[in-house]
Amino acid sequence: MIHYISSAHLTQDLIDDIITKDYKLALDSDARERIVKCREYLDRKIAESDTPIYGVTTGFGSLCDINIDADQMAELQINLIMSHACGIGERVDNHIVKIMLLLKVQSLSYGHSGCRLETVQRLIDIFNNDIYPIVYDQGSVGASGDLVPLAHLCLPLVGLGEVEYQGERMTGAEMLRRMGWDPIRLGPKEGLALLNGTQNMSAFAVWSLIKAKRIVNWADTIAALSVDAFDCRPEPFNIAVHLVRFHRGQIATAERLNQLLRDSEIIWRYKENVQDPYSFRCIPQVHGAVKDTLSYVKSVVDIEINAATDNPTVCPDEDLIISAGNFHGEPIALPMDFLCIAMSELGSISERRTYKLVSGKRGLPSFLVAEPGLNSGFMIPQYTAASIVSQSKMLCMPSSADSIPTSQGQEDHVSMGANAGTKLLRITDNTERVLAIELFTAAQALDFRRPERSSSIIERIHKAYREVVPFIRHDEVMYPHIARTVQFMRDYELNL
Repeated sequence: MIHYISSAHLTQDLIDDIITKDYKLALDSDARERIVKCREYLDRKIAESDTPIYGVTTGFGSLCDINIDADQMAELQINLIMSHACGIGERVDNHIVKIMLLLKVQSLSYGHSGCRLETVQRLIDIFNNDIYPIVYDQGSVGASGDLVPLAHLCLPLVGLGEVEYQGERMTGAEMLRRMGWDPIRLGPKEGLALLNGTQNMSAFAVWSLIKAKRIVNWADTIAALSVDAFDCRPEPFNIAVHLVRFHRGQIATAERLNQLLRDSEIIWRYKENVQDPYSFRCIPQVHGAVKDTLSYVKSVVDIEINAATDNPTVCPDEDLIISAGNFHGEPIALPMDFLCIAMSELGSISERRTYKLVSGKRGLPSFLVAEPGLNSGFMIPQYTAASIVSQSKMLCMPSSADSIPTSQGQEDHVSMGANAGTKLLRITDNTERVLAIELFTAAQALDFRRPERSSSIIERIHKAYREVVPFIRHDEVMYPHIARTVQFMRDYELNL
């Protein structure tokens, strides 16, 4: 399948399909015309104007007052990419690298960046041939865009850096040789167009949002399973309670819990307990707040991935080349930090439900084994969940609350949005693992309720899960079961 890059709105759901269903990219005719028109305009301005153009006829950052001779403009651009490739840390996941390529092509296609058509096409060729530039997750301060990771992303265009191709790691030069491609000879402004922009932090945001959407759906489902496993009351999910507060996520969560538990034998039976702990009773309020946060963050990121974010901004129709600050990551750094907190809370309330399930209350055996003492049962999975939740809480310090001046003070307030993005992905993955531990535990607890049954939906999921992870009768090595639970959550289609 082919996705045509155009001015049409790019959505996160479409990005998910493009990345996971092996779409190929192509420029539509309008995008090609915009790119060519902008480049021709920029070339004319360079030839005709004596006025310095930042990053085109001048140096970068605090070197913006140094003029560059016409015969050195190409060298200026290649020097920019080489000098800015200072990444370190862990490799960025290939899915995220591919999103970075897609978002960079999308941003350049609007015709406000000055890249040549052949340069944009080479990025598309790299995407379409499943070539993954080696990018590192540390180095961007998220203000002049994601300079460091985008430098690594674009080094292979000129035969530098490294890539992964067909499972093999190789130099950019070797990749060009195998593909039969010549190195791109960058024109004036092209290196700056490639390196400026928010595509790294945006890619982390998009991939985290794609994951978070699935994880939030699982959170409701696993919570419903835990509600019956802990023999909870139905009243906290009565829709009348939530209509008098009217938060959309809260109402949606209550409706979802009612749907999941509608024909359960367990929830409608007589209850001796008068109230349930908050981690059960307040599922709509907490999960709902997470959903509302997710919705807000998604709306902001949707704007960002449909924007031109490099500098200077070239506006051919207005006859303007404007050096400004569209590369600054603050608009998405703040929301990503917000989503870090929300996803951490989703893991936190999940761990509390796990704790209650192993506590030996409401007719369940201590640590969910028939012979506690001889067997430790599910004692330690809860420890693991607690450890992960604690780490997520520590990661909730907002990256956007910090700023360290760079470039001799020219770039004196930065967003740290790239750090917010890497942190968000880590917390999102943490939350998935904590929920997997709750599923592992709740499924075990539900089996102690037999012969009574939960709802048809929950029983169907429980049956499918038991084909992957067995009921635990005696102590055994647990970590493979937790790993298989995570994979089950990724593979199983909820279809609710």
